[in-house]
Amino acid sequence: MQNEDNIPSKVPEVTLGFWVIKILATTLGETGGDAVTMTWLHADVHPHNGGYLIGTGIFLAVFVAAVITQILTGRFSAWIYWLAIVASTTVGTVMADFFDRSLGIGYTGGSSILLACVLCSLAVWYLTLGSINVQTVARPKVELFYWVTITFSQTLGTALGDWTADSTGLGYDGGALVFCAGLVLLAALYYWTTVSRVFLFWAAFILTRPLGATVGDFLDKPTSHGGLALSRPLASGVILAAIVVLILILPQRPGRHPGSSATAQVQ
Repeated sequence: MQNEDNIPSKVPEVTLGFWVIKILATTLGETGGDAVTMTWLHADVHPHNGGYLIGTGIFLAVFVAAVITQILTGRFSAWIYWLAIVASTTVGTVMADFFDRSLGIGYTGGSSILLACVLCSLAVWYLTLGSINVQTVARPKVELFYWVTITFSQTLGTALGDWTADSTGLGYDGGALVFCAGLVLLAALYYWTTVSRVFLFWAAFILTRPLGATVGDFLDKPTSHGGLALSRPLASGVILAAIVVLILILPQRPGRHPGSSATAQVQ
């Protein structure tokens, strides 16, 4: 029988390649979500025409199906995992837009509520299972906490990216630079300090989402709004192709369950 400490995780080993694919996936979530709700359903022009709600329903169904498949799969599968991640970023995009624009909550209110949801999800996860280390994601119960937290974090990222770009006056390129600087700071803390690796992972995971959101908006928003006005479907196709190539050429190994002693060291 396999030792509990040696059970492979259902998520990839956290490497530089992981973060590159993650950032591309979050950017695809923004351009892909906007392609459906804005380019095809015109919800950006008519925010109360049901476009954001329809988009939420479509992508939520894809996300739920991907997560169920991920949980039922007995071992790590890079294709299923990254499909679920892309689906989570896309549904996060359209959900955030629905809350912020169709329901009128606004970027500030939406970001505050979603941040509270992320923190509550992490807290309940930790209190229930004793660890929020992603390398322990090897059992269905842990996976459920993992994907719920990710859903909140991806939705938060869209709202936070829009708030930074629009409400602060930084624009999409300025917002992207701010989030890049935040990730550089986290990398410095990782390499030169003993700050909890679990904390740094979740901080980086959350921060990559608004980075992808601002980069995606910079690519596809009209030039009058500070974007490049590129075709959303075309940009989404190019980014998706890049993700597929990287999954093929970069090592996609499952993380290892750290065991009780290793888990204790990083908390």
